[in-house]
Amino acid sequence: MLDLRGDPVQLTAALVDIPSESRDEARLADEVEAALRAQTTGFDIVRNGNAVLARTSLNKPTRVLLAGHLDTVPIADNVPSRREDGELYGCGTADMKSGDAVFLHLAATVAEPVHDLSLVFYDCEEIDAAANGLGRIERELPEWLSADVAILGEPTGGYIEAGCQGTLRVVISAAGTRAHSARSWLGDNAIHKLGAVLDRLAGYRPRRVDIDGCEYREGLSAVRVDGGVAGNVIPDAASVTVNFRFAPDRSLDAALRHVHEVFDGLDVTVEQTDAAAGALPGLSQPAAKALVEAAGGRVRAKYGWTDVARFAALGIPAVNFGPGDPNLAHTRDERVAVGDITAAAEMLRRYLSG
Repeated sequence: MLDLRGDPVQLTAALVDIPSESRDEARLADEVEAALRAQTTGFDIVRNGNAVLARTSLNKPTRVLLAGHLDTVPIADNVPSRREDGELYGCGTADMKSGDAVFLHLAATVAEPVHDLSLVFYDCEEIDAAANGLGRIERELPEWLSADVAILGEPTGGYIEAGCQGTLRVVISAAGTRAHSARSWLGDNAIHKLGAVLDRLAGYRPRRVDIDGCEYREGLSAVRVDGGVAGNVIPDAASVTVNFRFAPDRSLDAALRHVHEVFDGLDVTVEQTDAAAGALPGLSQPAAKALVEAAGGRVRAKYGWTDVARFAALGIPAVNFGPGDPNLAHTRDERVAVGDITAAAEMLRRYLSG
């Protein structure tokens, strides 16, 4: 059985050594559920698919929710784990079984928390959003996601990374007239029309905005170009896909309006293909402020989109906090410094113990 009361570094290794690629988390969920039932007290525990949920009912004035996904990306010859030069190597060490291990360890060892605790270990985070176990829990057991603050154990290098950016993708299309390239004046080159789009992007000056002491930097970037028929044909259609990463003070509607404004006046059409709202940091809320204090003020904005946005949509302040370098996630050489695991456990222990 997983040892929740022992060294969280060894617990991380034990979690890594149980393969749990997305949609194949059942064995790990079984082990987590069994360990929580045997080694914790005061928790109600339920199973939902390959997700395991636990919570206390101590009538504390605030509730803190600790959430972590159990799944990993496909294994790349990096299981079982190995420890070398103060680092633990293996699939999921950073993303995010070290975070899961810290949460499980604290559930079993914090004897007198000043907050009620909820733990949510869920499945299928690393694949398409429709399969995400957190979304399923929101639909089937929404009361289990109620809290004053939520902490998602994504790797953050020991910083609290507050909120997250929103993301929006659009396809900007240009139309023309097809012709033989030897008589190009008879055609209207759609690819050439995209030059004005690329000029707007090259000259774009992204906004920086401070929210709760966190600076969010926006970005508007071309990520794909499509067009062309053959080496001797003037193309009659071309497009560029643009990704807008925006600060969480913009709504999805406001973000889309901004993109339309950037390309206003050009002979193109703009079609949205994908979007996800960002999450405000909410660090002014009392439970979140106490977390910042426990972390010694080591706070920065989260660049990218994470499941904290799901909590923000429910009106719950949410942050990312966990051991490990996010740049190492999903790599063949994925690893986490053992000192980061210990430090994360100690910081959260201070916070949960008041």
